[in-house]
Amino acid sequence: MLFNSLIFLVFAAIFFGLWPFLKKTTNIRLSFIIIASFFFYGWWDWRFLFLIMGSGLLDYFVGLYLLKHPNRKKFYLILSIIGNVGSLMVFKYSGFFAENLDHLFSLFGYHTCLKCNIPDFFLITPVGISFYTFQSMSYTIDIYKGNLKPTRNILHFFSYLAMFPQLVAGPIVRASDLLDQLLVNNKTTEKDRWEGLRLIVHGFFKKMVIADSLAPFVNKAFVIETMNESTLYWWIAITAFAFQIYCDFSGYSDIARGLARMMGLHFKLNFNHPYTSLSIREFWAKWHISLSTWFRDYVYIPMGGSKKSKFSGHLNMWITMLISGFWHGAAWTFIIWGAIHSLFLSIERMFKWPNYFKSSRVGRTILILIIIIQVWVAWVFFRAETLRQAIDITKIMFSFNTNVDELIGANALIILLIGISREIWIYHKFNKYSLFPKTWHKAVDVIIISVLIVACVFLRGPGSEFIYFQF
Repeated sequence: MLFNSLIFLVFAAIFFGLWPFLKKTTNIRLSFIIIASFFFYGWWDWRFLFLIMGSGLLDYFVGLYLLKHPNRKKFYLILSIIGNVGSLMVFKYSGFFAENLDHLFSLFGYHTCLKCNIPDFFLITPVGISFYTFQSMSYTIDIYKGNLKPTRNILHFFSYLAMFPQLVAGPIVRASDLLDQLLVNNKTTEKDRWEGLRLIVHGFFKKMVIADSLAPFVNKAFVIETMNESTLYWWIAITAFAFQIYCDFSGYSDIARGLARMMGLHFKLNFNHPYTSLSIREFWAKWHISLSTWFRDYVYIPMGGSKKSKFSGHLNMWITMLISGFWHGAAWTFIIWGAIHSLFLSIERMFKWPNYFKSSRVGRTILILIIIIQVWVAWVFFRAETLRQAIDITKIMFSFNTNVDELIGANALIILLIGISREIWIYHKFNKYSLFPKTWHKAVDVIIISVLIVACVFLRGPGSEFIYFQF
């Protein structure tokens, strides 16, 4: 079920209409969350409910056995990891590995078609599988480390795992952050409801007005048959994609956080204006925070981080980033995307070059532009249909070809300028209340929210799925 659909508005109206009455008793509250969340997820394809149930049941019982049989903790942890990573491998990566093995065999004169033998059902990537498997694994890993006690109430566990606001596209919520909240009948205040509404409306605006309006231009740009040869065109196209994916994904996170807030729950910030970063390291501290911290805590640090030596620190970082790239999609373009970020991070670590620019406002502005160029180059590989296309686009971007083969639509440029202006406003910390007396502040908020709602209704782009649904 899409947030930006009529059926979701009906679903949300029914859910929040019943929520005040059904949240008073713990097990009823937890059951209501599970039923609503399974309905929400099953609306897309009910068959994959069994997958999330299977993953959940595995980690629920593993969590209990980790406590009950401490002498066999490693065995049960491996069982959890194999179960979750195994489902990812089957449903998300089986086609990728089959295609690459077929290509490898063909180099030695053997013509096979392993992918042809994979049932079509296993070639469908279930929505949100990368998110809920990571969320489920973090539960068992935290219990294994002694940082979390398992819940014995299966309703408690599944209400955490299947929580519908963040089920299919994050943020990845840790059990340590949410389990305790679910056991309390949190009374929402007027501030909670208003903050929730504000987050939801801003999220819809970023998704429906900015991201969806940029999508047609970006999609057209990446049609392989009509490759544009203009340097300016591709820098604008990649900038459009950068803001499309940012507004699309951060918009989803805002809606998820807003829905949770209206339920009396709190999800952590998932995006913190990453395009104002002064280093690639800072970019990853601000972009998809729940995922970057997940990889830091459950991949990078367990491998040893940078404790042993500088070389091992770089190696562990490269491995982590390459896994992160592969997590995003079963294609070499995503792996190269991770490698590009690894390269930039390694250069930063070795030379600490961003420090030379931070002493002045002009220097920081230059630094932001340099980081944007690096991030944009990586986005080319993230968005490109093929590795060959990504390389060709990158060449054009740095060929300084002044020809403009195709005019860029005014609508796309206007929307892009709105997205850029929004980030500049935030970066310079302009105060929206500065022109008004204090007694008008609430009215200003109401006017802004009203304008954004009207924009979502009348200025929305062509409706589409959230980009991260495919991951």
